[in-house]
Amino acid sequence: MTTYDFAPTLAQATSDLSTAPAASAERARAGVRGAGLVGRFNDWLAVLITRSVGTTWAAYLFVLIALVSLPQAFAAFVEGDTVTGIAWFSQSFLQLVLLPIILVGQNVISTTQDARAQEAELEHAAALQTLLDQQRQLLEAQQNLFTLVAFRRG
Repeated sequence: MTTYDFAPTLAQATSDLSTAPAASAERARAGVRGAGLVGRFNDWLAVLITRSVGTTWAAYLFVLIALVSLPQAFAAFVEGDTVTGIAWFSQSFLQLVLLPIILVGQNVISTTQDARAQEAELEHAAALQTLLDQQRQLLEAQQNLFTLVAFRRG
């Protein structure tokens, strides 16, 4: 056997290396919440509620709802019942209003991160393509050298 017999061919060296199966979103979701009709319904409902509550308009609506009980809470606070005033502020106002605001913020951050990830993916793909082109050129040169050595040996 010669060294040429062990050298990979161009087709072998540049073949697709991604033969391992990728985990699909469906399999991941089925493993977490179940694959049946109830699991799909729960996913749908959760997404619907999250998208509905996670808007600025929902925050405005919740402010209005919280303000309905503000006069009673303020009156109780003025009369010395600080627990009622603090309870209104923490339970009615903070929880109702901050939830949609936090969800909106998470959506903004997620959109920004998705854009950055997509940009990085394109940069990585371009760099990988450059490396593959360089590897192909090196393998072609190597094959030419092996062919020349095999030809000279006879």
